[in-house]
Amino acid sequence: MEPLGFVDAHVRDLRERGLFRPLPVLESPQGPRIRIGGRELINMSSNDYLGLANDAALREAAMAGAKTWGGGAGAVRTIAGTLDVHQALEAEIAAWKGVEATLVFQSGFAGNLGTIPALVGRGDVILSDELNHASIIDGCRLSRAEIRRFAHADADSLREQLAGCTADQRKLVVTDGVFSMDGDIAPLPDICDAAEAYGAMVMVDDAHGSGVLGRGGRGSVDHFGLHGRVQVQLGTLSKAIGSMGGYIAGSQALRDYLTHTARPVLFSTSHPPAVVETTRAAIRVLTREPERVERLWDNARFFKQGLSDLGMDLGRSATPITPVIVGEAERAHALSDRLRQRGVFVQSVAFPTVPRDAARVRAMVSAAHSRDDLAQAIDAFGEAMRGL
Repeated sequence: MEPLGFVDAHVRDLRERGLFRPLPVLESPQGPRIRIGGRELINMSSNDYLGLANDAALREAAMAGAKTWGGGAGAVRTIAGTLDVHQALEAEIAAWKGVEATLVFQSGFAGNLGTIPALVGRGDVILSDELNHASIIDGCRLSRAEIRRFAHADADSLREQLAGCTADQRKLVVTDGVFSMDGDIAPLPDICDAAEAYGAMVMVDDAHGSGVLGRGGRGSVDHFGLHGRVQVQLGTLSKAIGSMGGYIAGSQALRDYLTHTARPVLFSTSHPPAVVETTRAAIRVLTREPERVERLWDNARFFKQGLSDLGMDLGRSATPITPVIVGEAERAHALSDRLRQRGVFVQSVAFPTVPRDAARVRAMVSAAHSRDDLAQAIDAFGEAMRGL
């Protein structure tokens, strides 16, 4: 039997069922309008919430970083790969987030894979929202702790799970701040109340909350005024911040602990200087231009109202993430194709990312979209849904 025969069979099955989706290749920089296959399209599939990915200040910072520091950091953080620009970036993120310290990881995914197993292990318990991101799920599995899932965004379900734990078990409650597929926000005040009642740690993955919620985009903890009650915050630098990487924000002791225990820090080379300087520039832009966050929300309200007026099912979204739920995977893929034909790039999402009967296209609104972009997209949705 061919060793990789199962791979060929799986790809062939996807093609036969019309579910194979080739990777889209952009022929232009990231932005509100992009070019794919020689065509200009309104881009509604990017996580570049604030339009920073191709900002002039970030491009200049990247070039300056490479010119000053070279192409790569050369080593892992704990050997010789911590440059003073890495330290400066972490101090700037900490000041922006209002915490004692931060530690940057190669990605938000790596942050979860490194942090969760460092906090809990065999004999401990993780209480995880049933719709948490794949990186949280994988981090939980790597920890070898007992995993108890609580009903989505349900603090009462969390309390029931916590009540079944023993007093001597270390307990970690982990949840997304904003859920990436539905765009809803976790009830963090209630979650903190439940965790505190049972002596549990709270960790919030704020990948889609950073740069979106809170004062000037400081995230879901700031949005709810929960400073000091969430021990571990994970954020990303590759979405609203427009660069690459992730970070853990919390106490200085937490940072020091993770530099000695988090495996992505111990065994993977640190960020290239150009990426570090790009990220520092993005934090500065966001700090001096909080109106970008306001514009993002204005655009989101306009776009979502337009789709609601057309009778679209937007689920429970409370953020700029705008799912248009159509049911079966084939319908979602067909809607994505029809939208592209009409000049709008919106990717479809189906099982296993979402339940089998909840396939959708997920439209992502940006502060960089013009009202004309959004109006055209709304019209395209109306046309594409007819007869689908």
